[in-house]
Amino acid sequence: MKIRQWRLTILTVGCLLLLGGCRAKTATATPPKAAPTTFVRGVTLHTKTDQQNQQKLANFIQSKMVTKQGIYTNYVDTKTRQVGAATGHELLSESAGMWLQYLAENHQYRAFRQFYRETVKTFGDSGQFSYRYDPRSKKRFAVNATLDDLRIIRALNLYDAQTNSTYYRQTAANHFAALQAGALKNGKLYDYYDPQTKQTAKTTSLAYFDFKTLKYYEQGTKSGRKAYNEQLKVVRGGYLGNVFPLYAASFSWADLTYATKNLNTSEALEVLLHLAEVGQLKATSRTWLAQQVKAQKLYNGYSTAGSVTNGGQSTANYALAAMIFATANDQANYRIAMHMVWSGQVNQTSIIQGGIGDAKTHQSYSYSNLTALNAAGM
Repeated sequence: MKIRQWRLTILTVGCLLLLGGCRAKTATATPPKAAPTTFVRGVTLHTKTDQQNQQKLANFIQSKMVTKQGIYTNYVDTKTRQVGAATGHELLSESAGMWLQYLAENHQYRAFRQFYRETVKTFGDSGQFSYRYDPRSKKRFAVNATLDDLRIIRALNLYDAQTNSTYYRQTAANHFAALQAGALKNGKLYDYYDPQTKQTAKTTSLAYFDFKTLKYYEQGTKSGRKAYNEQLKVVRGGYLGNVFPLYAASFSWADLTYATKNLNTSEALEVLLHLAEVGQLKATSRTWLAQQVKAQKLYNGYSTAGSVTNGGQSTANYALAAMIFATANDQANYRIAMHMVWSGQVNQTSIIQGGIGDAKTHQSYSYSNLTALNAAGM
């Protein structure tokens, strides 16, 4: 009995010492030969007012939302947690990627490096990133959210492009390789991958196709270009028509069908932004969006036929609209959209002054704050 216990102890110590020998190895890949210059914007449309408001917003986020582990989902914490969605002081890899983008864009390189290290500590899992972490229970959720991983990968490449370095080139390539081993298998992009069960999602949100990032990694080989064209084909196929020129929410790889469920406007606008970034935004979509923004009727939800299903409005959606117009070099509509964004900024005396939210209840969400922050820099 003692001999068996001794052998088990030796085996355990061996696993601890050999590290990589008793656990799965993280995927690696060769970075693209091309420098990631496509991630740097060539034209900017923001004004001095945008810059001033952006600085107030950044100060709020930095002082009230950013922690050593990540960014609060909401300034106000919650007593109880929800199973299906992050609340309160839970942390999201989505927020981390958006903040990293801001830091790189604004040449805050030391802060970028520090925050990226903390992001890996908080969310890193087998080369990909857990989509959610609860610092109260120290629970890291098992699955990633593929768009959030792509945001972080994009931010790493933006850092290298801005600094004219190769500091993160290999790191970013390894993260992309981890996606290819899980949520991006054989060119098919899935919403998430669970490293523990080795299972992917059954569907793909069309908002998750970050074409600029995908193209950067896939353009170097014949098989990669084929995968990219198929991915573009999937999103194009979800077009709902010229009467309501948005796209279906998701696509099922199993039966090759598009969802008929109602659209979340933020996700619908992410689709348009990703298409705009690779020159594929339809004129009908841009015209429809401009009409809604000018009329101040950009609602939070629609049916696939175009009827309003959620009559609320969000600063984040106007910020996304601004980003789409900026990408299309449409200065007039960018200005209109940014006017709506700044109308959601708290300027009166409040604990969330400078942020996007409700001055009385102090409800202030990371997604709205960070989307507005990045739209202001375009």
